[in-house]
Amino acid sequence: MSIRAIIVDTAGTTTDLNFIQDVLFPYSRTAMAEFLEQNQHNVLVDCCISDIKDIALEQDASLARVTEILQQWIDEDRKVTPLKTLQGLIWKQGYNRVDFTGHIYPDFIDSIERIKEKGIRIYSFSSGSVEAQKLLFSHSDSGDLTPSFSGHFDSRTGNKLDKQAYCNICNTISLKPKQILFVSDVAEELKAAAAAGMTTCQMLRFAGQRQADCKKVTSFNELNFD
Repeated sequence: MSIRAIIVDTAGTTTDLNFIQDVLFPYSRTAMAEFLEQNQHNVLVDCCISDIKDIALEQDASLARVTEILQQWIDEDRKVTPLKTLQGLIWKQGYNRVDFTGHIYPDFIDSIERIKEKGIRIYSFSSGSVEAQKLLFSHSDSGDLTPSFSGHFDSRTGNKLDKQAYCNICNTISLKPKQILFVSDVAEELKAAAAAGMTTCQMLRFAGQRQADCKKVTSFNELNFD
């Protein structure tokens, strides 16, 4: 059965993990207090603040305390939807100010047209919000890549380590699991995708990665769709 869609992970697969950890995370941590102060009455931000208080079981938390909780979650790399939403909003501010541009591996950029010419749809799936993914790809070092994508998925689709998330994606894009290739650097994510019936491939960018039981490549240029 031929591949009809490719789903790419972001951190460690299409973008350098160091860009996420050394640029984006510290930026959101530093900007969080001022951003919440200025935007606390925005409906979306207010909803996120309420969700954070619920998750932390601190209903009476002050804005300063909410900021502390969020900064701790950033330090712990917690995959919490309201945090990811707020980070996306803060990064949007940073991209618009050109405080940074989005790092994308050149081999992925080089492969986009080749993938599309095969009639294969491209999606991304990240624990970062859909908004954050769109920002990354639209403000990349090579310009706006978003027109090449058919869609994006985040934690609202499900946990990336959970088989059900990948079943949900199959249903959303109306393809059989085997028609979908999932590319990630994380062995546990690939295992979950394979359990849902997807075709999988591990991206090995660095030495010492925990290896999955599937095909492995070190570049998108090595992917063959014939």
